[in-house]
Amino acid sequence: MSLRTPLALLLVLVPAFAFAQAPAPDADPRVTQLVAAVSQDRLQSLAKTLVSFGTRETMSNTTSPTRGIGAARQWILDELKRSSPRLQVSFDTHVIAPQGRISRQTELRNVMAVLPGRTARRIYITGHYDSLNLGAGGQQARNTGGAATNPQEAAEFDHDVDANGANDDGSGTVLTMELARIFADSGLQFDATLVFICWAGEEQGLIGSSAHAQALKAQKVVVEAMFNNDIVGNSRGGNGVIDAETVRIYSVGPEDSMPRSLARYIARLAAVYVPSHRIRLMAREDRFGRGSDHSSFTRQGFPAAVFREANENFAKQHTAADTIDGVDFSYLAQNARVNAAAAASLALAPPAPSVVNERGANLLSRGPSGYDAELRWNASPGAVAYRVYWRDTWTNDWQHRQAIGNVTSFVLPNVSIDDFVFGVAAVGADGHESLVSAYVSPVRQSSDVKVIK
Repeated sequence: MSLRTPLALLLVLVPAFAFAQAPAPDADPRVTQLVAAVSQDRLQSLAKTLVSFGTRETMSNTTSPTRGIGAARQWILDELKRSSPRLQVSFDTHVIAPQGRISRQTELRNVMAVLPGRTARRIYITGHYDSLNLGAGGQQARNTGGAATNPQEAAEFDHDVDANGANDDGSGTVLTMELARIFADSGLQFDATLVFICWAGEEQGLIGSSAHAQALKAQKVVVEAMFNNDIVGNSRGGNGVIDAETVRIYSVGPEDSMPRSLARYIARLAAVYVPSHRIRLMAREDRFGRGSDHSSFTRQGFPAAVFREANENFAKQHTAADTIDGVDFSYLAQNARVNAAAAASLALAPPAPSVVNERGANLLSRGPSGYDAELRWNASPGAVAYRVYWRDTWTNDWQHRQAIGNVTSFVLPNVSIDDFVFGVAAVGADGHESLVSAYVSPVRQSSDVKVIK
């Protein structure tokens, strides 16, 4: 059979049992209802209160009840507690030694709300609540070379100067708070445990998220995915271009990494539940030379991706000019809905299957004939079926997929493992599907040749 054999004929050649128990609804009414619950008005109301604290700079005032990071984090904590009794709300506190842009010992508090699921595996939705004012020009000056050093490194840096941070990252903070509310109010029992967390210390080098992710790794916590939202509320770029219909999602490679699998998953679910909003998948970890809290997770081996607005206004970043009038709350609500659709679907699904053995070698082989693709994987708890994916090696997204039954191996006849990339996802009883675990071709290792002369 040729590699160009029609797919219909190929499917005839696979075992009949493979097609049993393969639920595949395009949309779950429960997720549709949850996505529709995102409130633009509530996002705006939360943002107005958040910016009223004047600054949320990491080393700003912690004792005032009305100004500074201390007042802001207490309000976020209290607001999350008011959102739902189902949420387990607390400060995630770390004492940070002086280092880099942290000029003195600092008690840093992330604000965390946990919605327990049937299992302990975690899915994170996050944004950072700290803000920053670098003075005249802000980020625009740094982008154009007008600032040789970071003003935060100067001893005289004013940590209490106004830093509204309405968009950076008030937008991601209120998105996280709103999704905590609607997920808890949905009444849904998710398989995964959802963690909604507002980070501190992002502007000093991802400090709060790094401390948290390091602890997760040390405690061997299973993290299925991390959705990070940083600067997601402005639709008018500094170049005058208006774009309220798209959002960028950055994820670190290589192509078949789990962060890339997460990004593809978000795009696929957005097309189902928020079809008017286009996802632009960005094949790099973040914007050129910049970063955010998702990198704290990928550094520890956890799948993570970051949402970024379509077209930024750098003149309003890291200055007093980052005010609430620069946030388009209709656009922010759409980005919240995309987060909600993908996170809810993933939290309802079984965990992604493992496609490697106990030694870390992938479970893909040529089959008994030497010319077939034989895929094997480890069973995922709660899965009733699986879906196999494959694509040409030079493309970066799946071209074909096949639903199969509750088995842990599958053969694609005469499909060469040299010519295609393969992956598999787990499917739950209600049709929700996990991330795709790809079979990654190992890099060939060799030693230097010993040459006499």
